[in-house]
Amino acid sequence: MKNIAILCSGGDVSGMNPALKHFVEYSIEKGLQPYFVYNGFEGLIDNKIVAVSYCDVSGIINRGGTKIGSARSQRFLQEKYRKIAKENLDKHNIDKLLVLGGDGSFRGIEVFHKETGISFAGVPSTIDNDITGTDYCLGVDTALGIINCSLDAIRDTASSFSRAFVVEVMGNHCGYLALVSALTSGAELCLIPEKVSDLKKFEKKFNHEKENGRKYFIAVIAEGISQSADEISQWFEKNIGIESRVTILGHIQRGGNPSTRDRLMAYRFITEAIDGLLLGNNDAVICYNDGNFNLKSIDYITKTTYQLDANFLKLAKNII
Repeated sequence: MKNIAILCSGGDVSGMNPALKHFVEYSIEKGLQPYFVYNGFEGLIDNKIVAVSYCDVSGIINRGGTKIGSARSQRFLQEKYRKIAKENLDKHNIDKLLVLGGDGSFRGIEVFHKETGISFAGVPSTIDNDITGTDYCLGVDTALGIINCSLDAIRDTASSFSRAFVVEVMGNHCGYLALVSALTSGAELCLIPEKVSDLKKFEKKFNHEKENGRKYFIAVIAEGISQSADEISQWFEKNIGIESRVTILGHIQRGGNPSTRDRLMAYRFITEAIDGLLLGNNDAVICYNDGNFNLKSIDYITKTTYQLDANFLKLAKNII
């Protein structure tokens, strides 16, 4: 029996546990012995590599986060520790590895693959949705659901008290979460790193709207913009003349029960990843585009700059 392992690296996302469940079940179906690597690349170094079966994934499909833990490994940046990681995989006769993670995780596995020849498949798993080559990353749908639920609740208070609310969402240096959640919540302003917005334009627009009866505003901002949430809040009070409050959603965006879509996408990503490895694709990231899955080389993924969907930017032209 051939052995295959899976690890989670970087920030956790809802959808990882459904992915782990299907990894175990589909590996066994394909005649493979599945292994868990606990705590990401750190677990490879510390030999926290354990053979698993059905009982190890019972009851986890509805849970957020990841049962096997995740980490950002500084040691894995050093060649001597990557050698230890490879030796530990060899001890378990593991020559295939699935990596659930984002940009940093894929850069790490790219180096590891080139040094050791380990076959791997990357499954994009980041709420930032900033992986080049794929329209969708695992965990995004659940995160957007949490953000939109929060924005709907905040709008109730904003309208009741005639206030402006500045809501900061995650995304690192990518504005995807802010852009999509602003569009789907009906926000009046969206600030993202990819576009320098003209606040003077909005000052004129918002003051005109106030004169015509608008009582409140919702601004969704990405954490990666140059201004802070407090600065935008002060801008509302000084330039628009409306009382303002700040809400930073923080890590609630990463947790929660995986949505139906993320559970289904987890199954589909894992199926494509294992099938790809069995067909001899040894350095691919599983990508989702226009409703279909495809495999792209790790070299393409790590060396191409991610860009927001131009269609989303066009839809949002009046609020960015």
